Amino acid sequence: MTDFEGLKALVTGGASGIGRATAELLAARGAQVAVLDLDPSPVEKPLLGFRADVGDDTSVREAVAAAVAELGGLDVVVNNAGIGAQGTVEDNDDAEWHRVLDVNVVGMVRVTRAALPHLRASRHAAIVNTCSIAATAGLPQRALYSATKGAVYALTLAMAADHVREGIRVNCVNPGTADTPWVGRLLDKAPDPAAERAALEARQPTGRLVSAAEVAGAIAYLASPLSGATTGTSLAVDGGMQGLRLRPVGR
Repeated sequence: MTDFEGLKALVTGGASGIGRATAELLAARGAQVAVLDLDPSPVEKPLLGFRADVGDDTSVREAVAAAVAELGGLDVVVNNAGIGAQGTVEDNDDAEWHRVLDVNVVGMVRVTRAALPHLRASRHAAIVNTCSIAATAGLPQRALYSATKGAVYALTLAMAADHVREGIRVNCVNPGTADTPWVGRLLDKAPDPAAERAALEARQPTGRLVSAAEVAGAIAYLASPLSGATTGTSLAVDGGMQGLRLRPVGR
């Protein structure tokens, strides 16, 4: 497919995991792609790497400006950078709540705010936010993380309403538990990593974790000019977790 031919894209958190898979897919389908990441050193051509901390407005503005200058414009923004958190409402102090909200929610605001003047000049402007199944399903031990992703879901709808008449589409993807480096680190910390992986796999009706490539495919679908009538939409990529209620095996 060459639906992104001639388009310029920016992917945050694009040096690994879902972000890396997305950046590579957009490039394979014709886009010129800039990756913003705390550590862009793993990024290889044809991708362009820029260091950025989404928790710092000056860092974001400088990185977006540099990326747009190098790309020669901007058509697509993928707000993918984010961090995780575990526990109930009792398990994280105020500082941790502020830190995760600042990265996962305000970080998207900072990137979008810096990108909007450039997106307004595009005929195919699209923003895709990485949300989560945690925004629409109550998951145990994920209170803080779920709160941030619920905010991302609401933010996506508000942004879509604000910018639809400017020709800027805004959507989000809601992945289930994905097989990414972050999830791998969580599994490594578990008392029984194999049992924890099996539990996470069983939670999704397909019986396996979502792949980064599958989430990237959904992001590309929403970002593509071929989806020009799609805005204000959340696309679940969760192995059926959001909508399916299966009987136990054997019944």
